[in-house]
Amino acid sequence: MIPQYDLEKIKYGIDRATWEKAIVLYKNGKVKNFCDTGFTFTADVQGTHLYEVIVSPKSYSDGNCTCYLGENDTLCKHIIAVAIYALKKGKPLTAEEKTQHNEIKFSGKIGNISQDQFNLSKAEISGAIRYIKAYTGPSRIWFAYQDSLSEGRNRLASIFSSLPAGRQTANLIIKTLLRLDRKLITGGVDDSDGTVGGFIEEAVTLLIEFAKANPECIKEFEAVKNKETCFGWEDPLLKRL
Repeated sequence: MIPQYDLEKIKYGIDRATWEKAIVLYKNGKVKNFCDTGFTFTADVQGTHLYEVIVSPKSYSDGNCTCYLGENDTLCKHIIAVAIYALKKGKPLTAEEKTQHNEIKFSGKIGNISQDQFNLSKAEISGAIRYIKAYTGPSRIWFAYQDSLSEGRNRLASIFSSLPAGRQTANLIIKTLLRLDRKLITGGVDDSDGTVGGFIEEAVTLLIEFAKANPECIKEFEAVKNKETCFGWEDPLLKRL
């Protein structure tokens, strides 16, 4: 069977610690007796004990493991290691495949990007924002909903981290933050754990780094003048005007 997910989907959907531990398990050959049953992927994973793992081909987070976390319905490194095996079949991972890009980091570059790249970034941002949606379901889907918010946040972090400091890109980031702000205020997004709000604050820090590297970016901060945001995230930008 071909999994209905890829490495990118997994990387954007889980925390760094779980990803890195799963990578170590996979790289060190701890996934044993892997089997594609035609309905699920099964394997034994050598950890503190030998754990039995089942993973769905439809979702890497839909699985079972006999470890402590797995038996308490928590996504564990053993399930992720088997999901990786289902994709790579034991082949080595490249450095890029092993690397997560889930934190906002200034690229260190200054200037503008081409119109084609700008349009691509806008399309990627729109795709990422689709994961940040209203919560309308029953309580039993709460954790899946939180996973969706995290994936959207992580995808946006990767996009922002690739951008150079320039008026064009600063404007793109600010417009994205205003879209997220509207989702928080009127869009029905339940951000009680601070996933989206925390991301906005990190993006504001990135914009300030942009301004330090390229003062022209400050002119774009006018876009948040006289705006009332959900928690005043615009204040550090207005202080730069």
